[in-house]
Amino acid sequence: MLSFQSPRQQGSRREFLRVGQLALGGLALPQLLQARQALGSSLVHPKSVVFVFMHGGPSQTETFDPKMEAPVGIASATGEVSTKLPGITFGGTFPRLASLTDKLSIVRSFQTGDGNHDIKPIVGKASSNANISALYARVAGANRPSGMPSTVALYPQAVDESTMPAFKNFGDFEATGPLGSSYAPFAPSGGGEAKDNLKLNIEAARLDDRRSLLLELDRVRREMDAHGRWEGLDGIRQQAYDTMLGGTAEAFDLSQEDPQTVARYDTAPLVRPEQINRKWNNYERYVDNAKTLGKLMLLARRLCERGCGFVTVTTNFVWDMHSDANNAGVEEGMRYMGVPFDHAISTFIEDVHDRGLDDDILLVCCGEMGRTPKINARGGRDHWGGLAPLLLSGGGLPMGQVIGQSTRDAGEPNSTPIRIPNLISTVLGTLLDPAELRLQSGVPNEVIQALQPEPIPFL
Repeated sequence: MLSFQSPRQQGSRREFLRVGQLALGGLALPQLLQARQALGSSLVHPKSVVFVFMHGGPSQTETFDPKMEAPVGIASATGEVSTKLPGITFGGTFPRLASLTDKLSIVRSFQTGDGNHDIKPIVGKASSNANISALYARVAGANRPSGMPSTVALYPQAVDESTMPAFKNFGDFEATGPLGSSYAPFAPSGGGEAKDNLKLNIEAARLDDRRSLLLELDRVRREMDAHGRWEGLDGIRQQAYDTMLGGTAEAFDLSQEDPQTVARYDTAPLVRPEQINRKWNNYERYVDNAKTLGKLMLLARRLCERGCGFVTVTTNFVWDMHSDANNAGVEEGMRYMGVPFDHAISTFIEDVHDRGLDDDILLVCCGEMGRTPKINARGGRDHWGGLAPLLLSGGGLPMGQVIGQSTRDAGEPNSTPIRIPNLISTVLGTLLDPAELRLQSGVPNEVIQALQPEPIPFL
């Protein structure tokens, strides 16, 4: 939570005063931080990416490639639903997405290469072990002139503090590889210093006087400058101060959003805790996903609308549908995951189009792998690197198509495989100008290398 906190009046209604409310009231502190300048405005396209990482490995068959003509045990356990594209169907829990296929591109030949739990499509070998967004920030700068971070990582606690902490056992979404911590995504719910530094301890009585508040904030800056602390801040801490004092915190505060829009996105009513089988060890993660996914997508839209260039959203490791001690099988698991996913992603796409932002925001949805072509004896699908689902929407790219084909059992590509380097090249090529970058000195090899593979071949 972005807030000013009084150390003396715990529990008081004045205990928290959101920075966003002050920003809406016209608060502006002269000559605060200057953001890192981009290498050149011609290198950076005025676009944004929202990368929804479906942590755990979603099934290609129950999502976008149902194979209902295949035998039972291979075909989608959730049935299928017709789409706007002739002859194309989606899994049965995706009726709203099926109605939006003119706004989607589905890749049916996406291959992640192995069945390991990790986060390789967004942090892995193909991105120099950095979040793709860090490669972008290395060119665009860590912050906008307004103080808005260029990149943000959103976990469930960003919209609901009662949820579980960010799940990083299989990879760190804030990794920057060799680029340095200054280019890490800003994580408002990640805990640690980044979160702690979003609070200033100020006497509550002084919050009523905006002039006193201005003076207090100016004093904080002067004291840090006088002691040489401001320049000595590491990148993560400085991002926190830039965001708070730069007047951009309103973007992170969903209470500033139209309540009808919040309700429109809300996925909590779709899968209530009592509807989820408590026998699964991942029960709390299923609950957290249902409670938060819609609001995370709303927060992502707000950030992009206000200038953030790259938002990573993670669903906290809940697509691992083995039907074992931890996880439900595919039919039951898709009720917990597919239903809120269909609602949240569809609402985001519709909202972006309603606001005329569809050319400006690219949505990417995928996980680290797919699931086995054959359902196991318990009703689950196991790890599979041969084929995985991939959805893209917007960003000025051609939509209303299916790219590539899969084999009859949805086990392998039956056309030229689309691999992680092709996806990363597509994402970065949407945000940056590859031709200009190659002519520019000082661009790290990691960025150039990530742009080298052929992008996804849209029709």
